Amino acid sequence: MLDRLSSSQEDLESEELREDTATAGCTRIGDCHDRQVVTVTGTLRTVTLRPRAGVPALEAELFDGSAALDVVWLGRRSIVGIEPGRKLIASGRISMSRGRRVLFNPKYELRPLGRE
Repeated sequence: MLDRLSSSQEDLESEELREDTATAGCTRIGDCHDRQVVTVTGTLRTVTLRPRAGVPALEAELFDGSAALDVVWLGRRSIVGIEPGRKLIASGRISMSRGRRVLFNPKYELRPLGRE
């Protein structure tokens, strides 16, 4: 109890996200390696439109309390429901780009808003 009172809001949110990952049976982002097929869950921190090689690409940063990864949908300018603060589950093959973990065109499932 004392630890929870002395922890910052960010630490408490990270702990809650790590618990959600374990409950959902997903892999922690911090434990993911290059070329590994994974299912991860977390909260979208940012969502931006960033063209890659002249093709539109919707990029989002997914955070699960252990680490973050970039989720990229190539050829998409927007996706309904993909917005900062939304929780989702994503599946695909991890790749490394500029030292960051990336999931390209993952299968994904938006978590119900009632759980947030």
